[in-house]
Amino acid sequence: MKVGLVRHFKVKQAYPSGRVNAREVEQWFREYDEADIEEGHTDLGGIEWSRCYSSDMTRAVRTAEKIYGPDIQKMSELREIPAPTFKTNRKLPLLAWALLIRLSWLFHARTRQDIEAAKARIGDFLDQALSRNEGNVLIVSHGALMKYMRKELIARGYRGPGFGVAKNGKLYAFEKKA
Repeated sequence: MKVGLVRHFKVKQAYPSGRVNAREVEQWFREYDEADIEEGHTDLGGIEWSRCYSSDMTRAVRTAEKIYGPDIQKMSELREIPAPTFKTNRKLPLLAWALLIRLSWLFHARTRQDIEAAKARIGDFLDQALSRNEGNVLIVSHGALMKYMRKELIARGYRGPGFGVAKNGKLYAFEKKA
């Protein structure tokens, strides 16, 4: 049985320029969540995918429909881990905010809770999806969630490629060896 992970296509949302405060970063994320995607092409590796699950967020659904077709199962369990919120009016370059967001699990209790909840969602989802023995399963989701999904698949005996930041629209195929 194979499991394919695909990150949604690139989102058409320009990054803010200059320095921005925490509220502006939150607004940017809200706009990102509703923005259109740049349709691309995904090489599905010649694998026959029996079922496709997708995050229910628009960018993932549109990607899944483009690469698999309309018969996808939309799952809230595959939503992206929410970005942390900060309570400051300090203006920083977006790169600094990105670094703070990436490191927030170290000092932000809510982020740690969100990550643990995402790991639990992933485990429950994989239990359900893989227990059906439906053949090869394609999953369209989001970058951060895919990192944790990969770790869970490896823990379950699957083998597949590593990735730092998953590329938009690229298939990462995992296979369980008997």
